[in-house]
Amino acid sequence: MEKKNVREVAVAWKEDKKHYVKRSTFASYALILENHIFPKLGDICDLSEKTVQEFVLYELGRGLSNKTVKDTLIVLRMVMKFGVKNEWMNYYDWEIKYPSHEKKKELEVLSIAHHRKIMDYIKKNFTFRNLGVYVSLCAGLRIGEICALKWSDIDIDRGTISVSRTIERIYIMEDGRKYTEVIINTPKTQNSYREIPIVKDLSNILKPLKRVVNDDYYVLTNDVKPTEPRTYRNYYGRLMDKLGIPRLKYHGLRHSFATRCIESNCDYKTVSVLLGHANITTTLNLYVHPNMEQKKRCIDKMFKALGK
Repeated sequence: MEKKNVREVAVAWKEDKKHYVKRSTFASYALILENHIFPKLGDICDLSEKTVQEFVLYELGRGLSNKTVKDTLIVLRMVMKFGVKNEWMNYYDWEIKYPSHEKKKELEVLSIAHHRKIMDYIKKNFTFRNLGVYVSLCAGLRIGEICALKWSDIDIDRGTISVSRTIERIYIMEDGRKYTEVIINTPKTQNSYREIPIVKDLSNILKPLKRVVNDDYYVLTNDVKPTEPRTYRNYYGRLMDKLGIPRLKYHGLRHSFATRCIESNCDYKTVSVLLGHANITTTLNLYVHPNMEQKKRCIDKMFKALGK
């Protein structure tokens, strides 16, 4: 068996992989290889459990999250399997351990008062860019999805918003060059293709606009050219500052939409479908965290059932 090191196998794997994945996915793989795998493991030929475990602890020691390191290992495992398939590497079955002390991050969610404040402000101060924030709060769209939303995606008669594309800026590494590029892409996963009902308040805003806008134009710009997420994120940040609302990431609007749905006792499966999650487990892990009052009600119900 002619052995190759991780870098050599990964280069061949990338060449093979680019025919089967989206450009954004390919760019993400390339970034992980360049920034994480090659510097520490590029010259190694054997990816034993001991080697990979040491790599994991090294990456965590640099301040990376468990999720980031796990994403890196997904790529590393694919590279190893490709190497094994081509008889360039030995196969190893890893059982990697992660320190259990990592503190779970609090989900960024607007308070109900701030949620209302933003919506009330936008109703009184309409701009197309403000409308995007309103839609995100009413429908839970990701920032790339709202930037890619066209007027043709809004069907007033059926009362739905169709999500079928996203805009993202990706990092390209090819021929020794590194640069970024904005691309219009298919949604994150197959489940991200979805139809979301338009609530009455939003319909009242959209209905008169739909009579006069060009269906081929993007909603945020009302123009043939879209705005990119980075630009829109900056605008959103300035809007929050103007309203005196503590800054939370744009994705916090999506979290706020989902949280309000859960607080309103919507069933979890429906919330999962509205968000375009790949499975209901993602929704449950993110949003279903009963507070003390809910826990108390649950136990009271249980005792009542016992006749106590």
